[in-house]
Amino acid sequence: MEKLIKNALKSAKADHIEIRVNEGRGTGVSYVGKELESIGESSMMGGCVRALVNGGWGFVAFNDIEDLPRYVKMACEQAKLVGNKDVSLAETGIVNDIVKTQVDLDPADVSLIDKHDLCQKYNNIILSSKKIQTSSVRYVDSHGTLYFANSEGSFIVCENIFCGVSVMAMAKDGMDVQQAYNSIGDLRGYRKVENFEESCEEVTKRAVDLLSAKPVDAGKYTVIVDPKLCGVFTHEAFGHLSEADFIYENQKLREIMKIGKRFGSDELSIVDDGTLVGEAGYNKYDSEGTPTQKTYLIKDGILANRLHSRETAAKMNEDPTGNARAIGYGSEPIVRMTNTYMESRDQTFEDMLAGTEDGIYAKGSLGGQTNTEMFTFSAEEAYRIKAGKICEQVRDVVLTGNVFETLMNIDAIGNDLVLYGGLGGCGKGGQSPLRVSDGGPHIRIKNVTIGGR
Repeated sequence: MEKLIKNALKSAKADHIEIRVNEGRGTGVSYVGKELESIGESSMMGGCVRALVNGGWGFVAFNDIEDLPRYVKMACEQAKLVGNKDVSLAETGIVNDIVKTQVDLDPADVSLIDKHDLCQKYNNIILSSKKIQTSSVRYVDSHGTLYFANSEGSFIVCENIFCGVSVMAMAKDGMDVQQAYNSIGDLRGYRKVENFEESCEEVTKRAVDLLSAKPVDAGKYTVIVDPKLCGVFTHEAFGHLSEADFIYENQKLREIMKIGKRFGSDELSIVDDGTLVGEAGYNKYDSEGTPTQKTYLIKDGILANRLHSRETAAKMNEDPTGNARAIGYGSEPIVRMTNTYMESRDQTFEDMLAGTEDGIYAKGSLGGQTNTEMFTFSAEEAYRIKAGKICEQVRDVVLTGNVFETLMNIDAIGNDLVLYGGLGGCGKGGQSPLRVSDGGPHIRIKNVTIGGR
């Protein structure tokens, strides 16, 4: 493989050229209700060539590795047709490396029958409740090897072993339908998915309990957010605003996101870190061969950095951060997050709760949307807080607001940071789901607008 790729690079007539080749295999098992919807194993082999000529990019994806020199030529010819642009790449250095993944148990060493039986067990736990109308259990694993080479002399081989499971319970009482969900998935191996029984029971109970919860009254509240919802907020509401391709192309955002500007209290720090081994968003190198790193987006309340590819770093005269990621060999690298989280501080959840006279405790996320600085998120579950104590459960809790105002309104940051991966992922530019992790500690936010009755 190495000889084939390097020989193909020698034939390239371009200012810069990259070759990525992926080979791998994977397993999938899916239950919906009582039915086994799908089960099987698959393999894949493919690659791509990306060429830069006179400021124009050419991109060709392929499955026939033996014809690689022809694809290199095609990418160079494409690039010539769209040239005459001002494009440069920030320097990253030449890298030659082989990266192996260490796992507790390689899912490739577990039989398909055992994987099926595990999913069937989880599905039966969920369906054991009489109020559960239907369920979903999905298992995925993959074992891939990525070969990367560029015309500067880098050659990298990276192994990745991913494994995860997601479960969903849908409860029904008359016309009232409620659901609950949980998912795990990262690069640590198979052991983690073997012990998900308690989560299946918790998801089932949560879906049933929501049937008797009353809708929340709309208004402004002090809200305590759990680590999972903190992570979703950090990723969706602020992380995407830190991606340099988005900033560079948006004049309004360039004015807002000025390095050195205050975005929160001295306690607030937000990080993107692709070097966290085992997490879903871990990569030693990005899809351009740039080493990943720990990047402070906000440091002690001040905007400190943004996330870059080599091209955006050169455009903005900043350093590349190792955040150019492609979801697969059929896609070009774009600026993406890795493991994004809010750093923990010294507050305990108990102290945070005791200091809240009247508010809401919001846990998890059912999804949401962002529009530049405005966001809307739906909590998976929520409870009223009265006189420092968690009281009755409420539902239909939708948090809305301006991300910059919300960051300023964080008045307590917990000491219990947790990172979450899972089978979901990040979507951008038609590339979804890209494996990432996000998280944070419990945080308390003043004056949050909650939609409801």
